[in-house]
Amino acid sequence: MKVSDILTDIGSKRDERVRDFLTPCRVVAKSTNVFDAKNLTEEREGQVTLSDMGLCVIRGVGSFVLLDFGFEFSGGVRICVSNVRSENGRADILVRFGESATEAMTPVGEKNSTNDHANREFKMNVGRLSMNETNESGLRFVYIEMLTKGDIGLKAVQGMFVHRDLEWRGIFECSDTRLTKIWNTAAYTVFLNMQDYLWDGIKRDRLVWVGDLNTEIKTILAVFGENDIVPQSLDLIRDTTREGEWMNGISSYSMWWVINQYEWYLATGNKRYLASQDDALYELLRRFIRSVGDDGREQLMRTGRFLDWQSSDNPKAIHAGLQALLKLAIEYGGRMCTLLGNKDLALDCEVCVDKMARYVPYHSGSKQAAALLSLSGLRAAEDMNTNVLTPGGVHGYSTFFGYYILKTKGDAGDVDGALDDIRRYWGGMLDMGATTFWEDFNVDWMKNAFRIDELPLGSMHDIHGDFGEYCYKNFRHSLCHGWASGPCPFLSEYVLGVKRLSCDTFVVDPLLGDLDWVHGKYPTPFGEIEVEAEMRGYRPSVKVKAPRGIKIKK
Repeated sequence: MKVSDILTDIGSKRDERVRDFLTPCRVVAKSTNVFDAKNLTEEREGQVTLSDMGLCVIRGVGSFVLLDFGFEFSGGVRICVSNVRSENGRADILVRFGESATEAMTPVGEKNSTNDHANREFKMNVGRLSMNETNESGLRFVYIEMLTKGDIGLKAVQGMFVHRDLEWRGIFECSDTRLTKIWNTAAYTVFLNMQDYLWDGIKRDRLVWVGDLNTEIKTILAVFGENDIVPQSLDLIRDTTREGEWMNGISSYSMWWVINQYEWYLATGNKRYLASQDDALYELLRRFIRSVGDDGREQLMRTGRFLDWQSSDNPKAIHAGLQALLKLAIEYGGRMCTLLGNKDLALDCEVCVDKMARYVPYHSGSKQAAALLSLSGLRAAEDMNTNVLTPGGVHGYSTFFGYYILKTKGDAGDVDGALDDIRRYWGGMLDMGATTFWEDFNVDWMKNAFRIDELPLGSMHDIHGDFGEYCYKNFRHSLCHGWASGPCPFLSEYVLGVKRLSCDTFVVDPLLGDLDWVHGKYPTPFGEIEVEAEMRGYRPSVKVKAPRGIKIKK
């Protein structure tokens, strides 16, 4: 018998995550009374001993060191203290995490720097021969400052990388290394958010936002395949939503829950799980249908109307987006009712969808609304791409709706335009030092700005500390947000060309745009579909390997 067997009997829950210990890759900055800080960049055991050598010494109140682990990760740090010389043999230190170097240098309360959702600034009292672990957050940089007279000798400052040890089944590689890096960065961004549940951010927004999950789910399906964290997260929001309220308090997020359920069923074919959603599904669909007027217009609510932050000041765009999203949710809901044998409600959904199709609202210049109008079938993709998405390039993009904008461009046959937008928008974050994609981004922020792995340079702007809007101003801005992963599923579905019709039926039609070649794998419940495509003249030469049980349609 194992200890875990005993603990299970008394109601314990096993953490499915593992911990890896990281060594800082560089010393970004230090004060004059910090000695041998370079020693902290050497790989060492996390166990202190009586004979530790080569310590980093921090001497005197206010002395500090700023370390860079080289990439963003979810977790904390372990500070290994070999000796303390002070009046009582102990020392107070200040520890501060940062997704950027300047955030790690900035005290909570300045430039909207907060401890929201996870402490990232705190005091620790440490003693000699101690190993001190912090709480979890999202970080790349750690700042350590001495608060006590005397000095401490540090053997190591290790990053504690807490994550699920998952197999990366999906692959995307192409002739443009920038696009390949963007696919991997988008996948890694969602990977970090696969914690106890599927979160939106690992520093701030360590919550399950059921609307934000849609792009994350598509990324998970393109990289890891079916994973229990998805139904667990969908069920959490279902079970914690009070009767008569919208999920997460937002009407559109209840629509996304329905859409997520349908798309998860298509991916997994798990009808038993779908059937377990029937009560919540039917209640939402009846409420949705009641929210449609005789003229086919959505009449959801006067307040709490939300698509994404970029459209928040455009009520006409919000109406158009909600109209499209509601139509799509009712349409998908009707299909699930048919699968579950609820013919009456399926018919009600069909009638409502037909009524909604006769009313087509104006997009009001919003790329987000235009994308949803196209995806719901209310507007042609070619029209929305030509008249709304292409003008202004990536201005008007949002990381949340990035996938839906790219998908609309793909549906319009504008793969070249989508690839250019990916290179400029998501590539712009890479150019600014990103190793994960951000809660939001505006290419205009890049003008005269220094990178997130740099400290202030003259009169240049701090791209993390000086920008942001709405709830994510300045350092409250999350630099690892799962909803920003849109290029990953887009590149797998359109450029690699693997599109799902059901859990066992796919279309494979690579659209290379300006690329010379593409290679990759796409996970299915039966194994991975492998695709190789190379441009030969005006058409790609395509090779497809599919596992047994998978049907490929052309």
